[in-house]
Amino acid sequence: MPDASHSPARQLDVAIVGGGLAGLYAIHRLRRLGLKVRAYEAGSGIGGTWFWNRYPGARCDVESLEYSYSFSNELQQEWKWPERYGTQPEILRYINHVADRFDLRRDVQLNTRIKAATFDSKANEWTLRTEDGPEGSETIRARYCVMAAGNLSTPRVPDFKGIQSFKGKWYHSGLWPHEGVDFTGLRVGVIGTGSSGVQMIPIIASQAKHLHVFQRTANFSLPARNGPMEPERESRHKAEYPARRAAAAETPFAIAGHPKPTQSALDVPADERNRAYESKWQEGGSISYLYAYTDLLVSKESNDTASEFVRNKIRSTVKDQKTAELLAPKDHPIGTKRLCLDTNYYETYNRDNVTLVDVRSAPIQEITETGVRTAASDYELDAIVFATGFDAMTGALREIDIRTTDGAVLADHWAGGPLTYLGLMVSGFPNMFVVTGPGSPGVKTQMIASIEQHVDWIADAIDHLHQHQLDRIAPSADAESDWVNHVNAIADSTLYPLANSWYVGANIPGKPRVFMPYVGGFDRYKKRCDEVAAGGYPGFTLSRHACSSPPLGERLGEGDAGRGHEASP
Repeated sequence: MPDASHSPARQLDVAIVGGGLAGLYAIHRLRRLGLKVRAYEAGSGIGGTWFWNRYPGARCDVESLEYSYSFSNELQQEWKWPERYGTQPEILRYINHVADRFDLRRDVQLNTRIKAATFDSKANEWTLRTEDGPEGSETIRARYCVMAAGNLSTPRVPDFKGIQSFKGKWYHSGLWPHEGVDFTGLRVGVIGTGSSGVQMIPIIASQAKHLHVFQRTANFSLPARNGPMEPERESRHKAEYPARRAAAAETPFAIAGHPKPTQSALDVPADERNRAYESKWQEGGSISYLYAYTDLLVSKESNDTASEFVRNKIRSTVKDQKTAELLAPKDHPIGTKRLCLDTNYYETYNRDNVTLVDVRSAPIQEITETGVRTAASDYELDAIVFATGFDAMTGALREIDIRTTDGAVLADHWAGGPLTYLGLMVSGFPNMFVVTGPGSPGVKTQMIASIEQHVDWIADAIDHLHQHQLDRIAPSADAESDWVNHVNAIADSTLYPLANSWYVGANIPGKPRVFMPYVGGFDRYKKRCDEVAAGGYPGFTLSRHACSSPPLGERLGEGDAGRGHEASP
């Protein structure tokens, strides 16, 4: 079915920004309340991060059977994942299947970027404006606004001197050409060795005449042990889906199947500890490894044992010891940056056509007409790939001019770092919800589980307002401040602040250094959100605005409210 047209916007109940996994579920969940909704997506297709990130090797680092929607049991039973970890094309195919199966496309407007959103306190509604298109800009009015623009949706291209003078072609992992890129016979440079770089480097190396990898900071990576989906494993998992989903909600990462650790890494002899790490290494995956002992993310001494085990694996894999030491991270504890998963990443550096360039000791000075110039040398290249990440967690919202008629401006409110209550709302910006935003555990969890939890909470809050003849909800400044302090206190009790990661905006020059995710665990976070809702929303001000439009009850069916889980479309 075609997406929604660009005809003059009708008055909406809920405007949704983003057409990825969060935006699509928001359509489904809010439509079940009888609400008039529409999602606005900048891309020419749905899928969010899985629409944009088409670089070679792009793959999810959470197992396929976990990384999927749970709201429809029929959906999770019928869909067949071909591999243990889903590739970008397969995940995008899944997302498109969901959109078609649940008839979501009719409420998605593609090729539409929201440039401004203003809350009118007198009218009690949000007015959103789009960027100019072939038919000019569009205005959308809605009682509620759901920001589902994603955490990793604003690609960061470094502002290197001379980048526009490069005579070859350059690419960014988050803006990859849909037709793909063939690097056969080319001299290629990849700048960045985070998750995207780790996934693409082995594949580009197999094509390129020569590959130079420009690394400033080494990152830990574990083997994925990917392979075809085992039929017995799939059938067993699907038979246990309800119990597994419930169990996942009781874990820090929202992922089931990993026994909760009971011992400190320091409470067992070194040989026993190394056998445990070896078992996790052979099993593959990141959650299992970090869940080996109770204190790997809170005790530096315990973490050192896990970090050194991986460093020794790197040293035993990479033949050139100078290269191995450059690839062995020593500036942060394992797990405090996003832990990468790979297939033959370290082995790739044993290839004759691959060279690791240390740009920490000799930084990149400029992009020249013919390649990259560092403080130590010039490298002639035919193509450059920037695997330099995103303006994470806040970038998408900061690209929109969000303000209110009372004078609040989100860019000013967040000048010192993002402030939210529960990662769901921002004080001073009524009726604006954020899905998996800063102050929530989203990026530290199985993301779809966090998306569903957030959207369910938002839908329940809107339904609560309706049931009580109310039409405005906003967090108090005190509740927001207390939550931000709590998020930082939790982070400070762990090892996470020891790393210069995108969790604190370290990859964006000038961005305030504030730890953004909630790392107390999905289980603790969900419990807190549930308690807030059950307690009548303490920390929020709920009100009826006299000048607003009639209650949503004229459109809401009394029997339609409730959670979004169902057996069929």
